[in-house]
Amino acid sequence: MEKEFEGKVVFVTGSGRGLGRAIADRFAELGADVAIHDLSWTSPAKYGEAADLGEAAAAIARSGVRCVAVEGNIGDRGAIEAMAAKIHAELGPVDVLVNCAGGDIGAAGGKPNPNNALDISEEDIRTLTNNNLIGTMLVCQVFCKPMVERGSGAVVNIASAAAHFGTSPEVVYSSLKAAVVHYTRCLAAELRPHGVRVNAVSPGPTKTARFVNTRVVDPAMMTAGKSLVRYGEPAEIADAVVFLAGPRARFIHGQVLRVDGGMTLYAG
Repeated sequence: MEKEFEGKVVFVTGSGRGLGRAIADRFAELGADVAIHDLSWTSPAKYGEAADLGEAAAAIARSGVRCVAVEGNIGDRGAIEAMAAKIHAELGPVDVLVNCAGGDIGAAGGKPNPNNALDISEEDIRTLTNNNLIGTMLVCQVFCKPMVERGSGAVVNIASAAAHFGTSPEVVYSSLKAAVVHYTRCLAAELRPHGVRVNAVSPGPTKTARFVNTRVVDPAMMTAGKSLVRYGEPAEIADAVVFLAGPRARFIHGQVLRVDGGMTLYAG
């Protein structure tokens, strides 16, 4: 497994901080050149994970790999195309795409309030849809076409455990992540003849800086004992992503891997 991504270029959206950053770090540890992304240059500072994208990229590069940082709205095709051009110019063609940008973040920048099905604002619905579904689709359109032309590549979409059962609140977010799951399967069906693998990971609640700073956490769920009834570690999700993106998963396609300690064991 050592340096199994050496010579590969990986682009992780939403990777200036949180789960995306953990995923980018893991790819770099395994030898990949990495492109990181966030909505703005200073997004990593929000919860104290880095001063900005430049600092985050420099930290990743200390693994001995190249790292470039890009910023922009993944709901804007022009912005995505500009990101793709910069990544290609500085690192080369992207071999692995991880769609991690998204989350239950409304128009005002925090959790929607109200956040239930009947009262959530139209503005928040549109923002969530843009960030979680439309953005994933547009990024795939821009980055998967070159993979198809080359006849190789891997895509891992980050869904959510919330996609697999009915939940309230977070109704819109959960519904959109369910759509990401089905989009993953549909995209996999389309790209199957072209040698481009597409899979998804559905994480359970995970101990990122944003997670612990935006909700009341259960102290008993924060401890990593023998029990699997706990919050996940970002590194545990990252390990699943690099597995699906790597050569050991070369015949795994169109699948959704739930990494949640069994939280959705009885869900559909």
